[in-house]
Amino acid sequence: MNESQVKPHWSFWIVCLVALIWNVMGSINFIMQLNPEMLANYPEAAKSVITSRPIWATVTFAMAVFGGTFGVVLLLLKNSMAGYLFIASLVGVITTSIHTFQISAATEILVGSLMSLVVAVFLVWYAKLVKLKNWTN
Repeated sequence: MNESQVKPHWSFWIVCLVALIWNVMGSINFIMQLNPEMLANYPEAAKSVITSRPIWATVTFAMAVFGGTFGVVLLLLKNSMAGYLFIASLVGVITTSIHTFQISAATEILVGSLMSLVVAVFLVWYAKLVKLKNWTN
């Protein structure tokens, strides 16, 4: 720990743990969607969104979930570069949601996209807060 870095508040660890679980679940979901056998078990509304997803939306979905996951890992390592990965993740969430909002009217799908957007915005904000408090290098 360098001279200017301050020990994080206990809440930092709770936020990071919850964010890590959220993003790992998203990463697992992404990987499961690539498996046709797993995809067969999804609800019809979700299957229609996934099977009609263009490549750009698939790439941005990967950017959203893996950017968020690696961002949390960097945050846990107290690396201020986490903020950049959270910004990339937010861009991924926004662009993926554009596709989802265009083709789906299913409430559970839209609520999931909105939740992802809220979490991504929160993590960008939180990474900035953590940096301002000198909890990262």
